[in-house]
Amino acid sequence: MATTALRGNEVHTSGDLPAEGSHAPEFSLTAQDLSPVDLASFSGNKVVLNVFPSIDTPTCATSVRTFNEKAAGLDDTKVICISADLPFALGRFCGAEGIDNVVTASTFRSPNFGDDYGLVMVDGPLAGLMARAVITLDADGNVVHTELVSDIASEPDYDAALESLTS
Repeated sequence: MATTALRGNEVHTSGDLPAEGSHAPEFSLTAQDLSPVDLASFSGNKVVLNVFPSIDTPTCATSVRTFNEKAAGLDDTKVICISADLPFALGRFCGAEGIDNVVTASTFRSPNFGDDYGLVMVDGPLAGLMARAVITLDADGNVVHTELVSDIASEPDYDAALESLTS
């Protein structure tokens, strides 16, 4: 069990992030068009998993916008923005914002994703949603960087995540 916070109040998660150097747990999530988003389909690409509670919060929306902007210039790298939001909400947000450099994925059919990655908040006002985290994977699906953001209301360290893909 890991610990994060929401506006300074301690919140616990269902486990720990995958260890750096380990192979990322497989998953099958749901895209905006209701098709599957499987980790295996990104094989051969570096992957950034941007995990957050809900697209309907300002910090979550900012993280998707920022990764969309930064992903535009990345070669052989895919950014997957993951939340429990319905695919329709993710699609509506991306359409309104002109976001097209990231893949959005919903856990609504795959609640085990949050437990497999140790990110389900087990207490606090957002219990049941996932904590804010960034996990980067090399082209072989191995974890090269993780960040459980210390306070869910804060943005992740975008630069550290992206730099981990070049080292």
